[in-house]
Amino acid sequence: MTEPTTYASAGVDTEAGDRAVELMKAHVEATHGPQVMGGVGAFAGLFDAAELKRLPHPLLATSTDGVGTKVAIAQAVDKHDTIGFDLVGMVVDDIVVMGAKPLFMTDYIACGKVEPARIADIVSGVAKAAAEAGTALVGGETAEHPGLLDEHEYDVAGAATGVVDASAVLGPERVRAGDRIIAMASSGIHSNGYSLVRRIVADAGWAFSRQVPEFGRTLGEELLEPTRLYTAPCLDLVTAFNGDPAEGEISPEAPVRGFSHVTGGGLAANLARVLPAGMLATVDRSSWSVPAVFSVLSDLGRVPQADAERTWNLGVGMVAVVSAEKADDAVAHLNAAGQSAWVIGEVTEYRPDAVDVSSEDFAQGAKGVDGGGVLLTGAYSA
Repeated sequence: MTEPTTYASAGVDTEAGDRAVELMKAHVEATHGPQVMGGVGAFAGLFDAAELKRLPHPLLATSTDGVGTKVAIAQAVDKHDTIGFDLVGMVVDDIVVMGAKPLFMTDYIACGKVEPARIADIVSGVAKAAAEAGTALVGGETAEHPGLLDEHEYDVAGAATGVVDASAVLGPERVRAGDRIIAMASSGIHSNGYSLVRRIVADAGWAFSRQVPEFGRTLGEELLEPTRLYTAPCLDLVTAFNGDPAEGEISPEAPVRGFSHVTGGGLAANLARVLPAGMLATVDRSSWSVPAVFSVLSDLGRVPQADAERTWNLGVGMVAVVSAEKADDAVAHLNAAGQSAWVIGEVTEYRPDAVDVSSEDFAQGAKGVDGGGVLLTGAYSA
C-alpha cells in the first residue's frame, strides 16, 4: 500500500515557515513606528498615510529590485545577515533619487527549503537596514519551492513606497549648465556586477576563504560587504538646501538638482539618466582612487577598463548634482554627516558633433532614457 501524499512529503514544511516568522518577528516590529497599523502576520500591511496631508501636492514613488547573484556568494559562505542591507539599498535609494522619502517596504524570499534560522538572518538584515533608512518593513512573504530551487538556494526581492511633494521632485528638468557633480563613496561592489565577479573568481580558482592582503580579510568577507545606504544623508541634504515643501513651494532653482544611484551600468550610464538633452557632464577620474576590491578583481580577470566602468561603481555609489554656488557647502554638509563626498565634475552645454560619441569614455541614453551625455576624462588617482 502506497503512503499518502502530503504537503510535507512534497517538500514544503509549513511548520518551519511558522518558526521562521517567530524568529524574525522582533526584528520586523523594531522598524514599526506609530504609522504601522496592526502587527506581523496580517494578509497585508497597513500604513497610516496621514503624513501625506502635510504636503500641498503629495506624489507616491515606488521601486522594486533584488540583489542579483550576490546571494550565491552569501550561500557559498553561509552568511546571510547582511544581504538584507543590499536589498534595502537597491530599493529604497532609487526612491531617494526622486527626492522622495521612503515610507514602507515589503520583502519576498523564495527558497528551496525553509531553514528558520537562515530566513530569520536574512530578514533581520532587511529590518536593520530598513530601520537605518527610516523605512518601516510592513510585510513580506517566504515561499518554499522544492524542485525549483535546491535546499540551500534562495533569492530575495523587495518593493518600497515613498512620498515627495510635486514641487520638490528632483530630476533632469532642474539641471543647469555650470552645476557641479558630487560623488558619494561606495562601501564596495554593492549589488551589481556579481556575475562578472563570480566568473573572475571561478576562473582564477580562488576560494572565498582565501585571505587577500589588499583587503585585509577573506575574499568572501570583502565580496559580502553590505551596500551603503544613502537615504538619510541625501534626504537631509535636500531639506537643508532646498527647504521643506510643507513650509512653502520648492523653487525650480533650488540648489540640489538631483541624484543618481550608481547601480547596474556604472557611473556614466546612470548619471546620464538624470541629465537633460543638450547637457554634458564631464567627470574627472583623477578626483578619486579606485578601491582595492575593484583593482584586484580587474587585474585578476584582465578586465578592460571600459568594461569595469560599465559594470561596477568603482567607488562612487551615489551622485548629487548641485548648483556651483552651493557645491562646496553641500560637500561639507555630507562629510559632516559621515558620508565621504567630493566634487568629480561639472555640467556644461554641448553639441553632439563636438564630442566623440563613439568613444568608450562617453555614455548617453540608458534604460529607456535618452537625455544628456557623460564624458569620463583623465586617469584614476593611484
